[in-house]
Amino acid sequence: MTTTEEFWETFYREHERVWTGNVNPLLAREVSELTPGTALDLGCGEGGDALWLAARGWRVTAVDVSAVALERAGARAAEAGLAERVEWQRHNLSLSFPAGEFDLVSAQFLHSTTEAEGERNRILARAAGAVAPGGVLLVVGHAGWPTWQVGDRPEYHFPTNAEVLAGLDLDEGWSVEVDESVVRELTGPDGEPGTRADHVLRLRRGR
Repeated sequence: MTTTEEFWETFYREHERVWTGNVNPLLAREVSELTPGTALDLGCGEGGDALWLAARGWRVTAVDVSAVALERAGARAAEAGLAERVEWQRHNLSLSFPAGEFDLVSAQFLHSTTEAEGERNRILARAAGAVAPGGVLLVVGHAGWPTWQVGDRPEYHFPTNAEVLAGLDLDEGWSVEVDESVVRELTGPDGEPGTRADHVLRLRRGR
């Protein structure tokens, strides 16, 4: 396995469950009014976003580098009666990428301290290439560390929306529908009150 695969397999194996299982709220906000079609969920983790999309009529291809995460996600899909609406694929997105075009491509918090500098941009460029004509690319990323995480901050650059756009180098057929930063109130792992800022970028490909 690569360093990235080893990191995320260990990350998931160390916990019986990592995420809440709920949809990312910014995904829900941006997608709720879209007409369901085909969706690609990049970095799906334990499947919260993919299952939310599937329950609302989307046919979802959900991708993660961790086999442990995908196994958990698949089990949740079966329990929810959504197994036929989601295809789970294992990819290290630096090395391989799902085939096809999609009405929605979602990259939620696609950050990794194990990736080489610039790798996220290359992955997002491939994500843009997977958007069908008239479809949407939704990129949500952290703007920085949460307020409660004062020490032990790995060295990592959180890209701005302007940097993401520059890295995508899109042609004039694309339009920017949402470009903003959102500060949310969150609770830290030890119950600390705090906030975290996130960037939201929703792009639509021309027909």
